[in-house]
Amino acid sequence: MQTTPRFTDASVITSLPDISEVPHLSLPAWKAWFQSAAAMIFARVPDDGVAIFYQSDIKYDGVWIDKGYLVHAAAEAAGVALLWHKIACRKPAGSVVYGRAGYSHMLCYSRALRPPLVRSTPDVLSDIGEMTWSKAMGVKACALAVRFIAKETPQKIVIDPFCGYGTTLAVANAFGLDAIGVELSKRKCRRAEALKVEV
Repeated sequence: MQTTPRFTDASVITSLPDISEVPHLSLPAWKAWFQSAAAMIFARVPDDGVAIFYQSDIKYDGVWIDKGYLVHAAAEAAGVALLWHKIACRKPAGSVVYGRAGYSHMLCYSRALRPPLVRSTPDVLSDIGEMTWSKAMGVKACALAVRFIAKETPQKIVIDPFCGYGTTLAVANAFGLDAIGVELSKRKCRRAEALKVEV
């Protein structure tokens, strides 16, 4: 991503990897990498575009790591504004969880975009929809993010630089938007290419 020029016609929807997905990094190194990756995304999104992050807090060595906070710290350093923050329920309210929170943060940022309040959407999503794998964004949650880009920005391309099994790409395509994904795993890439969803 370091060599990628600034996007002119695309917004981003992504989930940055957990420390478990980059096991060669220590916790401090992973936090620094995580915030650096978020900063690179903010630097590439056009002023009238958005960067939407879907992040689940995790427990590491008995201590909770707030990934929403890590994204927000990078956003403040980059000078981008938080347009909305939603809680997406991964588990029913009242569920006991251990290593991964029963909710995810959905955080939407932009430099210049300021949609009217009259078009606000719910702050808590009780049904995130089908998950294509255990760490995926639910299809309904992803549809909310894609719909926001389609209605509130001039962008017609969605980029996911950590696309995993391709939920974001498939949902964007279902809404008639082009989508570009980046993924290191060849197995996940094959699954992403074949994934179809109903929105």
